[in-house]
Amino acid sequence: MPKSSPKTSAKADTKAAAETKPAAPAAAKPVAAKAAGKGDHIFLVDGSGYIFRAYHALPPLNRKSDGLQVNAVLGFCNMLWKLLRDMPADNRPTHLAIVFDKSEVTFRNKIYPEYKAHRPPAPDDLIPQFALIREAVRAFDLPCLEQGGFEADDLIATYARQASERGATTTIVSSDKDLMQLVNDKVMMYDTMKDRRIGVPEVIEKFGVPPEKVVEVQALAGDSTDNVPGVPGIGIKTAAQLIVEYGDLEQLLFRATEIKQPKRRAALIENAEKARISRQLVLLDDNVKLDVPLDDLAVHEPDARKLIAFLKAMEFTTLTRRVADCSQIDPANVDADASNSSGARAGGDAAKARSSEASGDLFTAPAATATGGDKGDKGASLKGAPISLATAREEALRKLPVDRTKYQAIKTLKELNGFIARIHDAGHVAIELKANSIDPMQADFCGIALALAPNEACYVPLAHKQSGGGAGLFDAGLAPDQVKHEDAIEALRPVLESPGILKIGFDVKFAAVMLAQHGITLRNIDDAKLISYVLDAGRGSNELDSLAERWFGHAMLKESELLGSGKGKITFDQVPIDKAAALSAEGADVALRVWRVLKPRLVAEHMTTVYETLERPLVSVLARMERRGISIDRQVLSRLSGDFAQTAARVEAEIQEIAGEPVNVGSPKQIGDILFGKMGLSGGTKTKTGAWSTTAQVLDDLAEQGHDLPKKILEWRQVSKLKSTYTDALPTYVNPQTHRVHTTYALAATTTGRLSSNEPNLQNIPVRTEDGRKIRRAFIATPGHKLVSADYSQIELRLLAEIADIPVLKQAFRDGLDIHAMTASEMFGVPIKGMPSEIRRRAKAINFGIIYGISAFGLANQLGIAREEASAYIKKYFERFPGIRAYMDETRDFCRSHGYVTTLFGRKMHYPDIKASNASVRAFNERAAINARLQGTAADIIRRAMTRVEDALAAKKLSAQMLLQVHDELIFEVPDAEVEATLPVVQHVMQDAPFPAVNLSVPLHVDARAANNWDEAH
Repeated sequence: MPKSSPKTSAKADTKAAAETKPAAPAAAKPVAAKAAGKGDHIFLVDGSGYIFRAYHALPPLNRKSDGLQVNAVLGFCNMLWKLLRDMPADNRPTHLAIVFDKSEVTFRNKIYPEYKAHRPPAPDDLIPQFALIREAVRAFDLPCLEQGGFEADDLIATYARQASERGATTTIVSSDKDLMQLVNDKVMMYDTMKDRRIGVPEVIEKFGVPPEKVVEVQALAGDSTDNVPGVPGIGIKTAAQLIVEYGDLEQLLFRATEIKQPKRRAALIENAEKARISRQLVLLDDNVKLDVPLDDLAVHEPDARKLIAFLKAMEFTTLTRRVADCSQIDPANVDADASNSSGARAGGDAAKARSSEASGDLFTAPAATATGGDKGDKGASLKGAPISLATAREEALRKLPVDRTKYQAIKTLKELNGFIARIHDAGHVAIELKANSIDPMQADFCGIALALAPNEACYVPLAHKQSGGGAGLFDAGLAPDQVKHEDAIEALRPVLESPGILKIGFDVKFAAVMLAQHGITLRNIDDAKLISYVLDAGRGSNELDSLAERWFGHAMLKESELLGSGKGKITFDQVPIDKAAALSAEGADVALRVWRVLKPRLVAEHMTTVYETLERPLVSVLARMERRGISIDRQVLSRLSGDFAQTAARVEAEIQEIAGEPVNVGSPKQIGDILFGKMGLSGGTKTKTGAWSTTAQVLDDLAEQGHDLPKKILEWRQVSKLKSTYTDALPTYVNPQTHRVHTTYALAATTTGRLSSNEPNLQNIPVRTEDGRKIRRAFIATPGHKLVSADYSQIELRLLAEIADIPVLKQAFRDGLDIHAMTASEMFGVPIKGMPSEIRRRAKAINFGIIYGISAFGLANQLGIAREEASAYIKKYFERFPGIRAYMDETRDFCRSHGYVTTLFGRKMHYPDIKASNASVRAFNERAAINARLQGTAADIIRRAMTRVEDALAAKKLSAQMLLQVHDELIFEVPDAEVEATLPVVQHVMQDAPFPAVNLSVPLHVDARAANNWDEAH
């Protein structure tokens, strides 16, 4: 079956394995077979898949003695070591084997000769490593399994079936989609490279059907890589829809004539036999007559000396040291395996490995020590996983205080290269970039902090200035003993761009944008801030200093104390290197600690899918959007600024006249004194300072009572804010290099998952006022392009109908009715045809108001009616749609019991104050929780759309670029010639975004338009 990308023929693998060395036994000899049964845990490693993943994960690595490339061997060995050492005590294998493909020709080629016929050959520098990887497995004393005529997946399927029948559980170490058909309550998959477990929910997320239906979907969709034909024109999504509707492939083919779409119907009828053949090709054979019985896979004590001998022959110094330390063997007393050493690959007797010390237990890590490092989360203290792992790590790290004296300031390229070598060995690093500006588009690097383990961190200064000195010619103003900026970037490039080295950070998007500005694409990241956000949104701050205090009781250094404030504030490049090193390395260190504690909780609390599908993929998407920016028309803004100034002056004069005295309209105190002191208006309240409150709510209430002065004050405030916040400020945000405005998005800023925009904030431009729409006209397309606005129509109302299960609303959306007119007709008994606009307006206000928990008072103000009448409307609404009241009650009660609510996609939003003693605080949290399920689900949907739309456009060879996201709206810049082709692609992706994780019964609708500016496109 297909393996990890890139797809490569197994022929070279088999040939190399056969020619390089005489065939070895199929499996290592166990000390004693152990009958697998209930309580046992069988691990089956998809060896063939991991060969290619290891090869592509690491940069080229040559053995120094003979130049042989061994990067895939090292990656494979690291994976095995991690698997054996890092699994928690209650999740370690009782039986384990590594399974490979033995030959290119299997029974599937007899069914379909073209099966896998188009796979490219293996890379030349990988072919010699195939045999060495099998030798590595044997050096680990693990069964190395392969059988002619069958693929590794068939062997894995057979072992998994046998284990399940005996009551044992199975973990398949692979990410191969073809193995997902085996997942059930006793069989799961584990991707070690992403530390991701794949169970039934993850399979449904990928295929849209449960595991037992995966082969039906694959039979229809086919697989171009393996040359599985499938049915032309049917992809995974469509296949899943068909299987969900018809049950299985045979039933679908039998009823193919019922398919409404002509092309789809014809394709199914004409290609029925291909679909049946495809099912045979993708269905795994779980009845293979196994050469090695399941019981013979029992884990036994390995020969550590044999493993050390092999690793020394490969010249893997760091891994040799780790194995030696764990087994308490001096590697100097073990000779390198002569059969695998330089010049001896054709054969020869292995040298005798000698050691007077007993071999250690590779499967049981040593007890935790005071020195920290990776040992802090291992040992006998680990009683369970994964939540116990998080607890154990937290306890260990609380006992291991942050020690800034251990941080290193790296001042030479040689030192940096030494640290980089350690990063390659570790396979992960925490990073933190320090810059001289908060704008990543215009900032310059000051330095880079790196951390490998608690208290093992460094800071690489790049551009710190001499204290008290200005810059002169040829960097004369730079402080001495710094690595050259260009040298450091090039040295770190392979690490930062490597898909095989995990980069851990905190708010990684800033680093991604900055690095992209220097031509570096940051790959394979984990963001500790986003993990915290996924787990604890609403429980407290997700900022690093708060998390350090919460989890470790540690108070971090404050950057503000180094930079100062006011006129004396400096930039980070002016901070002395020693102080910068302490603060920056601490940031990387603490980020790594937070990550170590929180990462296991994703699995324990079933939040991995939320993080992997809704958070982490969006980092790179938003980074690209931020770098693209959007053009503005300064002349439009200049004219608007003048108009707003005139309007503000006119309104201010009217305010002075009504007040009967000079007044500073921008002074809340003076306004309050006039309204409640001089004029004696009722309803005034005072703030803690003793001044009258003049908030917008207070002024709105007074205006509703018919008073002119508060109306004028509100008008003045609105136009003044538009002028200062947008028409005056936006031109100052234009980047001098790109001549565009680049906003910054925050992923972890709201409890519900909505993004926020700042510097400048483009999400708060009012769209329901004429003045606000005028500002949007200043956002323009570049010549030869159009702006396309794609907006979800009434998405939260649709989700209300879905989640609350309101049949009449669901049917109205399916029928494409005017939902506000329909609601008015249902409530007031007025026919939709010829309905007065006022009646529809009232229904619209109620529809949207209900979502946000509007009160009778609020609805009365909005509609200009009596509170009693508004109360009657709301009562009648709930009577007509009782499911909405039930939904609100159920949501409120659930949140009171659990402290959180969830979206349809599993995002948790916490409202701990929902049981507050203060009635107003409690009521606010109740309304927020009720709305959060709708707003949060809508936010998840547009996030899913954003992560998919770029690939969809690229697949159609369209060059549209996504520029902005504003709540339920996406804005693209599209070449004029591609507008017509782009609109349906964007609409399709956005409308299908929930699929396959969630199948909505209410259709989503996306309005998409193209124009020269944002307002016209909306």
